[in-house]
Amino acid sequence: MIVAFSLVPSGGRVSREDGGVVDAVAAAVRVVRESGLPNRTSSMFTEIEGSWDEVMDVVKKATEAVGEYGSRVSLVLKADIRPGRTGEMDAKLERLEAELDKELG
Repeated sequence: MIVAFSLVPSGGRVSREDGGVVDAVAAAVRVVRESGLPNRTSSMFTEIEGSWDEVMDVVKKATEAVGEYGSRVSLVLKADIRPGRTGEMDAKLERLEAELDKELG
């Protein structure tokens, strides 16, 4: 499965003077990267790919890491559950690019 998720702390010591939450986000991304599962982070979401149990364990640990920065955590999660498939985080993009290339050329 592929999960795209975003975590935001609130309450407590949640942000820097500029309102940013980069410290909390960095804590979450550190957890994801240390998991060893395929992942990528964009400006709004982090994607991770693995089995249901693997992915949800990482999301839980990342949520707990962000929880250190506030009294509440908001989690947005979207999942693509496709049993028996692996490498889809990259393969989906490759199929999309191939389709776009057909149209252009």
